[in-house]
Amino acid sequence: MDDSHPAGRVSSKLAGLAGFFRSRWQGQVPLERLFWRDMAFVGTAINIASSVLALILLGLKLPLWLVLTVHFAPVPYNLFLTFAVWRTAETSGGGKASLMMLGSALWLIATVVA
Repeated sequence: MDDSHPAGRVSSKLAGLAGFFRSRWQGQVPLERLFWRDMAFVGTAINIASSVLALILLGLKLPLWLVLTVHFAPVPYNLFLTFAVWRTAETSGGGKASLMMLGSALWLIATVVA
């Protein structure tokens, strides 16, 4: 199969997604990029979007279980990012890495509570 076949495109996208998670989990992404871009910017944007959507659903008087599901849907991704930062920071060492570990823990608390 080549990329012009729909199944080939789906397969390559899944491989790319798996590579995204694998590279972060294995510490192959620089700590600064993982912390600032992936967690602080993209992760926060995902959390804001899910919270806004949950508020819209609540305003539409949809079932509470649906609202809460949408609101808390990013939590597994948040946990993944936090633990990926911790794993990468442990191998990096130093004061900056320790601050990023603390920052990621505080970020996780803020995203789960908010």
